Parts: sequence; C-alpha cells; structure tokens
Amino acid sequence: MNRPTAVLSKVQYSQLESIVGSGRVRTSFPDRLAYQNDCWPRGIILSRGRRLHHHLASAIVQPQDESQVVEIVEWARQTGTPIVPYGAGSGVCGGAIGDQESIIVDLKGLDDLIELDEENATVRAGPGIIGMDLERYLNHAGWTMGHYPSSLYCSSLGGYLAARSAGQYSSRYGKIEDMVLSMRVVTGRAEAIDTAADLQRGNDTAGHHPGRDLNEIFVGNEGTLGLITEGLMRIEPRPTKRRYRGFQFSKLELALEAIRETMQLGLRPTVVRLYDEVDSLIASSEKKGTVSSTPQAPSLARKLASRARKWLPGAFDKPLEQTVDHATRVLLGRAIGQPLLLNRLADVLPGHALLVVGFEGTTDLVDDDADYAFDIFRRHGVDLGTGPGEHWLENRFSVSYKQSPMFDTGAFVDTMEVSTTWDRLGDLYDGVRRALRPHVFVMAHFSHVYPEGSSIYFTFAGFAPDLDTTLEKYEATWKAGLDAVADAGASIAHHHGVGQSKAPWTHRDHAGGPVHFETLKDRYDPDRILNPGKVYP
Repeated sequence: MNRPTAVLSKVQYSQLESIVGSGRVRTSFPDRLAYQNDCWPRGIILSRGRRLHHHLASAIVQPQDESQVVEIVEWARQTGTPIVPYGAGSGVCGGAIGDQESIIVDLKGLDDLIELDEENATVRAGPGIIGMDLERYLNHAGWTMGHYPSSLYCSSLGGYLAARSAGQYSSRYGKIEDMVLSMRVVTGRAEAIDTAADLQRGNDTAGHHPGRDLNEIFVGNEGTLGLITEGLMRIEPRPTKRRYRGFQFSKLELALEAIRETMQLGLRPTVVRLYDEVDSLIASSEKKGTVSSTPQAPSLARKLASRARKWLPGAFDKPLEQTVDHATRVLLGRAIGQPLLLNRLADVLPGHALLVVGFEGTTDLVDDDADYAFDIFRRHGVDLGTGPGEHWLENRFSVSYKQSPMFDTGAFVDTMEVSTTWDRLGDLYDGVRRALRPHVFVMAHFSHVYPEGSSIYFTFAGFAPDLDTTLEKYEATWKAGLDAVADAGASIAHHHGVGQSKAPWTHRDHAGGPVHFETLKDRYDPDRILNPGKVYP
C-alpha cells in the first residue's frame, strides 16, 4: 500500500512535543488513519472502498490543559499550519476532518469534571468529557443536565457546544445553547477568553464589541473561531416521576396538529417523537407499536411486500411482483438500490403515524401536564398505552449503533435533520421527500418540537454497484435534499452542525451570513488557521 508520509518536519515535531510532552504528538500512519474521519458517512463510504488517504492530517496533537492549547495555536499562527479541533469523533457532517497541511488537535485530554456547584445548580467541565460519564456523575449526585443525544455514550461536551447539539429531551430542557452559561475559548489569536467575564467587562482586547454575548458567537462555531476548553453548564434536579405513552394516528397531519396545540398551550413534554407512516411501518419491531428508526437487513423489501400483498391483494402487476421477489432474495443493499420501487410500495400501503410522548419531573405537575396532553392526543388519535413509550425509553441510545450492518452490505445510510416553523412544516416534509425519493429509500420522524416549529429527521438509504457510483448517488442525494430545504425557506441544520457536508448551503440558510462570518474571522482568527472549509466554504 502506498502510504503518504506526514508533512510535519522534525523541527516542527520537536516544537509541538515540547508543548504537549513526549508521546502526545502522533504521526504514524495508523494514528493518522484513526483520525482521518469522524462519523460522516461519505468518509465511511471511502474507507469501506479502501480509499484510505482522503483526509489524513500531518499529525495528531494531544494537549492536556488550556495553556497547552494556547501554545499550540500560537505555534500554528507562526508556522501557518491549519488546526482541526477533534473531540470524540461522533459528528456526521465532516466537521473534524483535515488534510496533510493541517494538524488535528485532540481535546479529549481536557476531560476533567471541574466543579459541581449544587447551590447555584451548575457544573463546570472540560470539553473532552463524554456525555454519559458527565450524566452518570450528575445523576449520582441527584442532578441532570437533561442533554441526551442518541450518541451519548460516544460524544463529548465540547462537541455538543461546538455543533449546537440537541438531545432527545430538547422540548423540555432546550438545546445545548440553552444550557450553557459561559465557556472558556482559545481563539485563533492564541488568546483565552472567558465568555462571562469578557461580557461583564465589555472586554474589547480581541476586537469584539463590548457587551456582545460571546456565547452566541462560540456556541456552534465548530472550531472555526476558537477551541472550547471549558463549559459552565446549567443543571436541574434529576426527575423522580415519569409518564410515557404511545399514540397512533390515521394521518400524519392529525398528529402534528395535536403536537402543535400541546406545545402552544405551554405544556412541555420531555420527549415528543412522531414517526411518519413509512417509518412507523418499516421500523416497527415485532412487538406492536415499538420503533427502531433504522432500516434493518435483510427484511426491508420483504416486509414491504408482505404488507402490500396482505392489504392490497392483486394490486401489483406481474413485473412488479417479480421485481419484489428478486429484491427480497438478495442482500438488502440490492433492494435499497431500487428506491423508486421501495418508495412506491410504501406509498400504496395503508399506514399510520406513531407518536411516542413522555413527561418527567419532580412534582405532581408531571401528572397534571401528562394527563392534559394525553387527552389532546386521544382526541386526534388512538391511545396505545405505555408500551411504546417504555420500549423507546429502554432502547433510545441503540440507533447510533445499528447502521454498520447497512454499510456491510455495500449500501449507505444517512440522516438529514432540518427544521422550520409550523406553517412551513408540511411543505418542507413533502418537498424533501419528493427530492430524495428518486435517489434513496426515505423515511422520517419529527422530534425536537417547540411552540414555534419542529425539526424533521429524515433517514435514507441507498445503494450503487461500485464506489464511484455510490459517491455520485450519495452526493446527488444530499444536493437534492438540501436544495429542497433551502427552496422551502427552512433551516438546513437543527443539531448535527454544518461541517463540510452542508457548508455549500449556509449562504442560503442565513442571509448575509458569509459577510458576517468573515468579519468574525477577522476578529477571532485573522490568520484563517482554525478548521478551514467548515461552516462556510
């Protein structure tokens, strides 16, 4: 195998090692290979196709404290070396990938839980701490941060802050920007900023405006303006009461109307997850009313076909039946390679929409709010009891680990999370599905709901016979989908961030965004060394 050599010189290697210590500058091919991709499916496709040199950085540098991060950034300024911050590597948008001109700065070493302040209901921690480790510590002390992404076991606090993450409980606790009180950030000027202290002082030393809320600048900056080295987070008492149920609706619109009514009445369910007719049908387990939300090999086409024959006997012509039979006899990847067929099968089936909803808290208000909301959902749909909600709660973190079998078949699977206001939600849903269906098999669920609107989380799967064709299909799928999102006047991202994958669309998401972003780069990263090519191309 032709292995490209690192471009880091011996002098540069020694300079970095003098900052972080022996053994914390890694340049071997296996080390660089391990950091060449986050969980962006495009990178996974390349790696599965044995193209292993697509995003190799020159070195991985592993600081252990903020002072070392400052020194690394100063070194990068002097040498003109791009820096790519790296946390747990669980991002799916290519936000933590570099090239042979850049170095990866791995922040997992800054993983201290610095302070739990129970009097003020806050916790201070380093960016490298894993979400589940932080939550377990808080739970043991009787607290919660309320941030539960499906990647909780393999994602970090710094990643949450850098990408404006949302957990499964965002309708109750908010997104990560609603939980953070202040941060410490090392800018591209090699200056450490405390967002709370600088706001109080009106500090203008780094060229930012006095009184500006710096959290709004650095939360979601994805390492393009600064490297987050500490977060002060709001916490709440750990819930002691819990109510979960499932509901079934004959039409998706009825469920959405019930959710909108619930949120705008001021009720705050902890969890609201509405699965469209396709997701409810295809992702259902054998246990009635339970959901998985990831296509599972190898029964996808077979399940569609059997349901179709049961409900619509004689509805298919002979060629279509033969195609279905053939698709069910081969690998799931081959079946996914016929998206028009699978989407057509899903369309003709009588379906329903499944809603999982839950309330949590520490007082009797949990029962009052839950009973009021459940009555609203019963007026629009059918009460399925506690089973679907309890099953979801038990399996809510498993979805992140169910995609590998899809890649093993030669297929790919990915997700696209977008958001908009209630009045545009139906058009957004229809427009994106229409755009994606010629390329991939698609399903969706609605979660992260608010009084103003909702996120839609599309899951799609596709297949092509060779690597180049697979990449073409993958990129065509994303272009079609995000073009449709932009055309609908919606947001191209809700909680996964932008990274490299969505960067070509950010100028349509935020009018005047590129100009404002360049102004911020002038202030905080004048040498343009921080995570180039992310957020804005």
